[in-house]
Amino acid sequence: MEVQRIGVVGAGQMGSGIAQVAAQAGYEVVLLDVSEGVLARGLERIRSSLGRFLEKGRLSQEEHDQALGRIRQSLLLEDLEDADLVIEAVVEDEGAKKELFARLGALVKPEAILASNTSSIPITDLARASGRPERFIGMHFFNPVPLMRLVEVIRGQLTSDETRNAVVEVARRMGKEPVEVQDYPGFVSNRLLMPMINEAVQVLMEGVATKEAIDQVMRLGMNHPMGPLELADLIGLDTCLAIMEVLHRGLGEDKYRPSPLLRRMVQAGLLGRKTGRGFYTYDEKGNRMA
Repeated sequence: MEVQRIGVVGAGQMGSGIAQVAAQAGYEVVLLDVSEGVLARGLERIRSSLGRFLEKGRLSQEEHDQALGRIRQSLLLEDLEDADLVIEAVVEDEGAKKELFARLGALVKPEAILASNTSSIPITDLARASGRPERFIGMHFFNPVPLMRLVEVIRGQLTSDETRNAVVEVARRMGKEPVEVQDYPGFVSNRLLMPMINEAVQVLMEGVATKEAIDQVMRLGMNHPMGPLELADLIGLDTCLAIMEVLHRGLGEDKYRPSPLLRRMVQAGLLGRKTGRGFYTYDEKGNRMA
């Protein structure tokens, strides 16, 4: 099937980024969330990102205006009835995702594809909740979505070839590089990345080094663009914890046990850039403060 209309559920950092790249690729987009405030912040994030592309000459004024014109905001799930593809980008909580997909599966047209941007939860489990496992797939985008080329494509046990082919084509049209991985907890990216971040938190908790030293070692010694604690703040400590819990529960090995410090910081509401404080402190624009 040819995808023309895309729905994105969740207007946070990931959802707004997905909506932006879909609109830039020429798709008609409905960006949906539960509150006008979240939608307004999501649209402002898209405007700011497109504006930077315009300033750098990566977009013409016409392309900028057309992309914005393709995005429609909504508070109503019913506005996704005619979507060809719906991409979920809500909180990394299995129960919340299953509830959403049960509603979407009963709402969207029979030929529509449902996709999850989950970073760790098994796709086969979510697909079953949707009631249409043949037309369900994982599309794991990376933050920041407009800049990161990778999309992990994860087939569930019953995902059809037609669904896989359609989603791969959509990802490529968005300018992404789709890489297929198997449906295991954390897939490839977070099965490798999150234990590293978790170990960095544990090293900090044990007093082996300061947060600055830990990040500097990984930047200068391993040539990483940012250190693991900086990256945790960018991703969100609550998301990191949720992924580690999925890995620990799904794979059953102690090496995936979340660090007590990570859990304690999430309990305290210190979630990183989105709350202004995590391992580091940030201003209202998300810039790190001295």
